[in-house]
Amino acid sequence: MKYLYLVIALLLLTGCADRQKLIRLKTTSIKIDTSKGIYISIPKDGSYGKNNYQGSGQMLANEIIIAFSKHSINVQSGHMYQSFDEAIQYAKNNNFTYLIYPQILHWEDRATEWSGIPDKVTVKIDIIETKHNKTLDSVTIKGTSGWATLGGDHPQDLLEKPIREFADSLYL
Repeated sequence: MKYLYLVIALLLLTGCADRQKLIRLKTTSIKIDTSKGIYISIPKDGSYGKNNYQGSGQMLANEIIIAFSKHSINVQSGHMYQSFDEAIQYAKNNNFTYLIYPQILHWEDRATEWSGIPDKVTVKIDIIETKHNKTLDSVTIKGTSGWATLGGDHPQDLLEKPIREFADSLYL
Protein backbone atom coordinates (compact mmCIF):
# COMPACT_ATOMS: atom_id res chain seq x y z
CA MET A 1 0.00 0.00 0.00
CA LYS A 2 2.89 2.33 0.79
CA TYR A 3 4.27 1.81 -2.72
CA LEU A 4 0.89 2.57 -4.27
CA TYR A 5 0.84 5.97 -2.54
CA LEU A 6 4.37 6.63 -3.70
CA VAL A 7 3.51 5.80 -7.33
CA ILE A 8 0.40 8.01 -7.20
CA ALA A 9 2.41 10.89 -5.72
CA LEU A 10 5.06 10.56 -8.44
CA LEU A 11 2.42 10.55 -11.17
CA LEU A 12 0.81 13.66 -9.73
CA LEU A 13 4.14 15.47 -9.48
CA THR A 14 5.14 14.69 -13.05
CA GLY A 15 1.73 15.81 -14.30
CA CYS A 16 2.21 19.15 -12.53
CA ALA A 17 5.52 19.97 -14.16
CA ASP A 18 5.77 22.56 -16.91
CA ARG A 19 7.80 21.58 -19.95
CA GLN A 20 9.83 24.00 -22.03
CA LYS A 21 12.01 23.25 -25.00
CA LEU A 22 14.46 25.59 -26.75
CA ILE A 23 15.26 24.54 -30.32
CA ARG A 24 18.25 26.27 -31.93
CA LEU A 25 17.64 26.86 -35.63
CA LYS A 26 21.08 28.27 -36.42
CA THR A 27 24.22 26.32 -35.60
CA THR A 28 26.68 29.20 -35.62
CA SER A 29 27.73 30.52 -32.26
CA ILE A 30 27.50 34.30 -31.90
CA LYS A 31 28.36 36.63 -29.07
CA ILE A 32 26.59 39.95 -28.74
CA ASP A 33 28.65 43.08 -28.09
CA THR A 34 27.24 44.51 -24.85
CA SER A 35 28.02 48.07 -25.90
CA LYS A 36 25.90 47.89 -29.08
CA GLY A 37 22.21 48.76 -29.22
CA ILE A 38 19.47 46.14 -29.35
CA TYR A 39 16.00 46.89 -30.70
CA ILE A 40 13.22 44.45 -29.81
CA SER A 41 10.14 44.59 -32.00
CA ILE A 42 6.65 43.84 -30.70
CA PRO A 43 5.14 40.77 -32.37
CA LYS A 44 1.52 40.35 -33.40
CA ASP A 45 -0.67 39.09 -30.57
CA GLY A 46 -1.18 35.35 -30.45
CA SER A 47 -4.45 33.65 -31.18
CA TYR A 48 -5.94 30.20 -30.99
CA GLY A 49 -9.16 29.37 -32.76
CA LYS A 50 -11.50 32.32 -32.19
CA ASN A 51 -9.54 33.57 -29.18
CA ASN A 52 -7.23 36.54 -29.72
CA TYR A 53 -4.92 37.00 -26.74
CA GLN A 54 -4.65 40.78 -26.58
CA GLY A 55 -1.36 41.97 -25.16
CA SER A 56 0.43 38.64 -25.67
CA GLY A 57 2.87 40.22 -28.14
CA GLN A 58 3.84 42.83 -25.56
CA MET A 59 4.17 40.09 -22.90
CA LEU A 60 6.62 38.19 -25.11
CA ALA A 61 8.61 41.36 -25.83
CA ASN A 62 8.73 42.14 -22.09
CA GLU A 63 10.28 38.74 -21.33
CA ILE A 64 12.91 39.37 -24.00
CA ILE A 65 13.62 42.89 -22.69
CA ILE A 66 14.18 41.56 -19.16
CA ALA A 67 16.53 38.80 -20.35
CA PHE A 68 18.68 40.99 -22.61
CA SER A 69 18.74 44.03 -20.31
CA LYS A 70 20.77 41.99 -17.82
CA HIS A 71 23.64 41.99 -20.32
CA SER A 72 23.40 44.98 -22.64
CA ILE A 73 23.31 48.67 -21.80
CA ASN A 74 21.10 49.84 -24.68
CA VAL A 75 17.98 47.69 -25.03
CA GLN A 76 14.79 49.27 -26.33
CA SER A 77 11.53 47.98 -27.69
CA GLY A 78 8.83 49.21 -29.97
CA HIS A 79 5.44 50.33 -28.75
CA MET A 80 3.27 48.44 -31.21
CA TYR A 81 3.47 45.69 -33.81
CA GLN A 82 5.82 46.30 -36.73
CA SER A 83 6.34 44.15 -39.79
CA PHE A 84 9.86 42.86 -40.28
CA ASP A 85 10.61 45.56 -42.89
CA GLU A 86 9.34 48.31 -40.57
CA ALA A 87 11.29 46.96 -37.60
CA ILE A 88 14.59 46.59 -39.47
CA GLN A 89 14.24 50.05 -40.98
CA TYR A 90 13.52 51.57 -37.55
CA ALA A 91 16.50 49.75 -36.04
CA LYS A 92 18.81 50.98 -38.82
CA ASN A 93 17.52 54.56 -38.67
CA ASN A 94 18.13 54.66 -34.91
CA ASN A 95 21.61 53.09 -35.00
CA PHE A 96 20.76 49.76 -33.36
CA THR A 97 23.27 47.04 -34.22
CA TYR A 98 20.87 44.19 -33.48
CA LEU A 99 17.17 43.62 -34.12
CA ILE A 100 15.44 40.96 -32.09
CA TYR A 101 12.37 39.97 -34.07
CA PRO A 102 10.03 37.66 -32.11
CA GLN A 103 6.97 35.92 -33.55
CA ILE A 104 4.16 34.11 -31.76
CA LEU A 105 3.47 30.88 -33.61
CA HIS A 106 1.04 29.40 -31.07
CA TRP A 107 -0.56 30.87 -27.93
CA GLU A 108 -3.17 28.88 -26.05
CA ASP A 109 -4.26 30.03 -22.59
CA ARG A 110 -6.57 27.45 -21.00
CA ALA A 111 -8.32 27.08 -17.68
CA THR A 112 -6.12 24.05 -17.08
CA GLU A 113 -7.13 23.55 -13.45
CA TRP A 114 -10.75 23.02 -14.58
CA SER A 115 -10.40 21.50 -18.02
CA GLY A 116 -7.19 19.50 -17.68
CA ILE A 117 -6.09 21.03 -21.02
CA PRO A 118 -2.63 22.60 -20.65
CA ASP A 119 -1.54 26.08 -21.71
CA LYS A 120 0.68 25.93 -24.79
CA VAL A 121 3.01 28.40 -26.41
CA THR A 122 5.41 28.38 -29.34
CA VAL A 123 7.48 31.41 -30.27
CA LYS A 124 10.30 32.06 -32.71
CA ILE A 125 13.01 34.62 -31.96
CA ASP A 126 15.42 35.84 -34.64
CA ILE A 127 18.48 38.01 -33.98
CA ILE A 128 19.34 40.14 -36.98
CA GLU A 129 22.50 42.17 -37.57
CA THR A 130 20.95 45.35 -38.96
CA LYS A 131 23.78 46.62 -41.17
CA HIS A 132 23.56 43.63 -43.52
CA ASN A 133 20.10 42.24 -42.60
CA LYS A 134 21.88 39.03 -41.62
CA THR A 135 20.23 36.52 -39.30
CA LEU A 136 22.82 35.75 -36.63
CA ASP A 137 20.76 33.34 -34.54
CA SER A 138 17.28 31.92 -34.44
CA VAL A 139 15.43 29.79 -31.90
CA THR A 140 12.02 28.30 -31.42
CA ILE A 141 10.72 27.94 -27.88
CA LYS A 142 7.88 25.57 -27.07
CA GLY A 143 6.18 25.32 -23.71
CA THR A 144 3.36 23.29 -22.21
CA SER A 145 2.03 23.77 -18.69
CA GLY A 146 1.45 20.99 -16.23
CA TRP A 147 -2.16 20.12 -15.59
CA ALA A 148 -2.27 21.04 -11.89
CA THR A 149 -1.60 24.79 -12.24
CA LEU A 150 -3.96 25.99 -9.51
CA GLY A 151 -4.98 28.86 -11.80
CA GLY A 152 -1.63 30.63 -11.78
CA ASP A 153 0.00 29.66 -15.07
CA HIS A 154 -0.35 31.38 -18.42
CA PRO A 155 1.59 30.94 -21.67
CA GLN A 156 3.93 33.85 -20.88
CA ASP A 157 4.98 32.05 -17.68
CA LEU A 158 6.41 29.27 -19.85
CA LEU A 159 8.76 31.68 -21.65
CA GLU A 160 10.84 33.31 -18.91
CA LYS A 161 13.34 30.50 -18.28
CA PRO A 162 14.11 29.48 -21.90
CA ILE A 163 14.35 33.12 -23.05
CA ARG A 164 16.74 33.87 -20.18
CA GLU A 165 18.85 30.81 -21.07
CA PHE A 166 18.91 31.86 -24.73
CA ALA A 167 19.98 35.42 -23.88
CA ASP A 168 22.63 34.19 -21.44
CA SER A 169 24.11 31.95 -24.15
CA LEU A 170 24.73 34.95 -26.43
CA TYR A 171 27.11 36.75 -24.09
CA LEU A 172 30.62 35.92 -22.86
